[in-house]
Amino acid sequence: MPLPKVDVILTADRSMMSNYHRKEFLGFGTTGPIFVELPFGLSERFHSYLFAPKLKTDKWGRPVEAPYGMRKIEAKLLDAGINAAVIDPDHVHKYLKHAKILMLSHHDYFGLNPPSSTWGVIVGKEPMNAVFFKRFMERLSPYIWEAKSANGLRVIVGGPAAWQWLYFPELVERWGIDTIFDGEGEKLIVDIVKNALEGKPLPKYVYVGVSEAPSVDEISTIKYPSINGLVEIGRGCPRGCAFCSVTLRAMRWYPLEKIEQELKVNAEAGVVDGILHSDEVPLYGSTGVEPDPEKLIALHKLAKRYYRKVGWSHTTLVAIYHGEKKMGKLFTKLSEIIIDEHQDWWGAQIGLETGSVRLARKIMPGKAAPYKIDQWHEIVVEAASIMHEIRLIPAITIIVGLPEEQPEDVIETIELIERLRPYRSLIVPLFYVPMSHVRSEKSGWLDKVNLYPEHIDLLKVVARHSIYWAKDIVNKFYFKGPQYAVVRLLVNYFINYVEKRLDRIEDDVECYKEELRKARAASRREILTFAS
Repeated sequence: MPLPKVDVILTADRSMMSNYHRKEFLGFGTTGPIFVELPFGLSERFHSYLFAPKLKTDKWGRPVEAPYGMRKIEAKLLDAGINAAVIDPDHVHKYLKHAKILMLSHHDYFGLNPPSSTWGVIVGKEPMNAVFFKRFMERLSPYIWEAKSANGLRVIVGGPAAWQWLYFPELVERWGIDTIFDGEGEKLIVDIVKNALEGKPLPKYVYVGVSEAPSVDEISTIKYPSINGLVEIGRGCPRGCAFCSVTLRAMRWYPLEKIEQELKVNAEAGVVDGILHSDEVPLYGSTGVEPDPEKLIALHKLAKRYYRKVGWSHTTLVAIYHGEKKMGKLFTKLSEIIIDEHQDWWGAQIGLETGSVRLARKIMPGKAAPYKIDQWHEIVVEAASIMHEIRLIPAITIIVGLPEEQPEDVIETIELIERLRPYRSLIVPLFYVPMSHVRSEKSGWLDKVNLYPEHIDLLKVVARHSIYWAKDIVNKFYFKGPQYAVVRLLVNYFINYVEKRLDRIEDDVECYKEELRKARAASRREILTFAS
């Protein structure tokens, strides 16, 4: 049976094209290396099954679910009358004989973003997502070049990690990349694609600035289901953190009618658990940094009409603190909507970033708004306590190695994290990676001269905290129930493996800390010698 003709193919490698056993946070496993040591070549198969299982597809190789961002671009092209479809990576090569455009998207093509880069520095191995993407492209490359020769195929890469291609010009040439599209796509992508379809010259690099960001009306509604029922409720953030590109984008909130259309798309396809996505979900419908209780409650009542279980992509600690303490226990009210006979917890990703008030005052004063950043520790601990009580389980990120970070800043972060021990959470360290060091020949920019011994102590505290709570979360919440028996067993095996590895390297860690002291001392001597 012949394949349907598709002019524009959208795809990604398996690390992106998976529903992660319907547990979105499990997908973070693809940002780590394959380091569980199993005999007979089972290590990679273990990691692949656990962290990136294959999606179901129809007979044409179209995935039942696909990454949300890819669905948005697919919808925009379809609305413009362009014949486009998302195709599973195992089936893409079959379509290239007749396709005009191949579009690739990824959150982390080459493993440069945190947490992938963090694992790269700690373990010294390439992360799974980068390995899978490179392997996918090498396998696809002969088909790409054949299609370029036969029917003038154009290749366009985009997504949140599009910038990474600028550091790999040799791979741009090797894999026949025609255009790198960096930024929100809805306003410009249709013209780019139409030019490609007509054989017109394409720009090598497109950057979408703030002035070219699409309005809500210019953002299409998805036509087909998104992975794990993720639906966007808005874009942009008002907090203004210095290290975050999201703050450059204006805040835009979707009306409930637009959100409901996408909830319906997923629910009607049988995807009945989902995630509300924005850069700060509790600010839905607001015009500043304080939640709008009426709009937030209406949003969650709507979501629970279509989804049995609802989670959040992101929130902030101060939103939890302020909403609960100053707005009539707003988050207790939300928990009473969310938690029912189908759901007994929900999750979100939260950026703590640093426990150093001095650094926070410099790089993220808006993180505590409408309070002063000097109250940061009180806000963090109180918010963690509130989340523990209402069964909101956070994945909390911290940034290791911020510019101008001193040992006393790291110690302050350690002290804050130790105060979080009683509260259910996972804490994920992310190494700060300045882009000027992306192509360093070293294993990572954060080498012995950049690290303090106190950073090692911080990583140990974080690891112990997360291992302690991971066991509770996996067995009592995340993988509860007989349907998850196999995955639960494998995840517990993975956690125990990591814990044993951590126990075994305690002596090595102390030796490494001494090496760091010597390296920093030698570096200071070199600087003084040069200055004199």
